[in-house]
Amino acid sequence: MEKRATIKDVAQAAGVGVATVSRVLSGGSASPATRERVLAVAAQLDYRPSALGRNLRQRRTGGMGLLVPDLTDTFYGQLSEGVLACARSAGEPVVIGSTGGDPEQEADLIGMLLEQSVDRVIAVPSGDADTWSPALRAGMTVVFADRLPLRSSPEDVRTAGVADLMALDGLAAAAPARPLDVPAVVADDRAGIRTAVRYLRGLGHKRIAFLGGPGQGSRVNAFREAVGAPVDEELVVFGTGSRDSAYAAASGLFQSRPDLSAVVAGGNVLGEAAVLAARELDLRVPKDVSLVMYDDVPWAELCSPPLTVIAQPGRDMGYRAAELVLRAGSRKPRSVVLPTELIIRGSCGPRR
Repeated sequence: MEKRATIKDVAQAAGVGVATVSRVLSGGSASPATRERVLAVAAQLDYRPSALGRNLRQRRTGGMGLLVPDLTDTFYGQLSEGVLACARSAGEPVVIGSTGGDPEQEADLIGMLLEQSVDRVIAVPSGDADTWSPALRAGMTVVFADRLPLRSSPEDVRTAGVADLMALDGLAAAAPARPLDVPAVVADDRAGIRTAVRYLRGLGHKRIAFLGGPGQGSRVNAFREAVGAPVDEELVVFGTGSRDSAYAAASGLFQSRPDLSAVVAGGNVLGEAAVLAARELDLRVPKDVSLVMYDDVPWAELCSPPLTVIAQPGRDMGYRAAELVLRAGSRKPRSVVLPTELIIRGSCGPRR
């Protein structure tokens, strides 16, 4: 194999020092004649600077980190594909980590990325502002995707969803401002949930439940806003994130409130749990209960009947987040809110 040219080879052939070659190739100062000679020799020798060596000198590894709660979740797989596609086009490697939805595990992974000098991260956060503050203080460029960090106080958690979406929309909000000044790429949860609730109300449904999970504060607040006061809090239930917990929450909801007629599931794992629990309890969809699921995943259309969904652009979300983190520099990128779409299929019917 032919030996790859080094910076020393370029310096020797151009009759200058290694420092001069480095300065010219990095856009530093040099006389026009010297610059022209160095660039001509570099092109002749097909010299390509070592990205590893350059990054080591700059105390960074290159590439970016990507942290998601669950790599087996279809939506997070779509989001990851978007990140990888953008990174591939920019020639950037990606270090992927799964937090399991655990703030402590997330903090450990952030520490690992900092130790490896990875200075750009895209994350679907599981922790709160305290989890991410050390990374920001260390100079890490962070872009959040899908959701924003959890709030620390119960009041903040309860009001965060609507306030955060209003902030991203450029509107004033009475709730406390988001504590981390970090750009984010999120879906328009408020519009998506509102459209779904209006659709169910139009079918005659009055007792509509919400099945939620971790990090879905904006969706549950959008649901409360959509159904209006007074909210029947027994119809707003949560799982802890695992499939078993989601199934237990769905099953408990159906058994404790046989009077409900429709359910909005806050994610595809929760939607899957609602389908399974309804089947186990001999509830007919949509005759006995109508189902709407947040996320459009391949199996949703294969259900019997196919599920009505609130589709969010997972791959586009990942791609846009990667674009933001790659462009971050002296000018801070702005947050992005992506549209959602209600796709009507066979899982919703009129209230009998």
